Amino acid sequence: MGPGRLITQAECRISPVHLLHSPACERNQGPILEVLRQWLPANAKVLEIGSGSGQHAIFFARALAGLQWHPSDRRETLQDLAERVGLEGRAGLAKGARVADPQELDVDRDDHWPNQPFDAVFSANSCHIMASSSVPQLVAGAARRLGPGGLLLLYGPFQDGGVHTAASNAAFDAHLRSLNPAMGVRDAQEIGHWAQAHGLRARADQLMPAANRTLIFQRD
Repeated sequence: MGPGRLITQAECRISPVHLLHSPACERNQGPILEVLRQWLPANAKVLEIGSGSGQHAIFFARALAGLQWHPSDRRETLQDLAERVGLEGRAGLAKGARVADPQELDVDRDDHWPNQPFDAVFSANSCHIMASSSVPQLVAGAARRLGPGGLLLLYGPFQDGGVHTAASNAAFDAHLRSLNPAMGVRDAQEIGHWAQAHGLRARADQLMPAANRTLIFQRD
């Protein structure tokens, strides 16, 4: 979801086959795809944190040959995510691409993380929704699952040193905190410090449409 307001599950419109549908995913999936094309290795095995409606999983697997995409989310969203993968993720994918069955994953629970290495861990618009205490857990858990050269890619609105990069992000941050003080636009510099502490080096900070960014870290 882009900055400006919180898109809740209730606001997602329902497709003709009763699947949750996020307009924000439709808007950002093209620009994110270009970042993935640039950074992911061939036949990449990717763990997605906070897959939500599953639109990203399907879109990327239809566009990137050989992609092995592993969607995940918390229990309350898992049924809708599994429905989309079951209906749309088994045909029409790029050559050699695969979308795995979704798994329950709460970043605060180490036993939820898959016990296997990944080429990349990706998450879009989740850092500002999860509790502030959960963001370093996301970074730490991702770092433990990345092999040498593995990538952590985080998409969304971010601030720098406590300063918002756009007025819309500041308004979005205030809106989030009014709903739940534990939510809010996160600080890219702080995330960078956590990543470094877990052996991940900052590689890129790519500007995206609507005052969003993609932060990219890599295991040496």
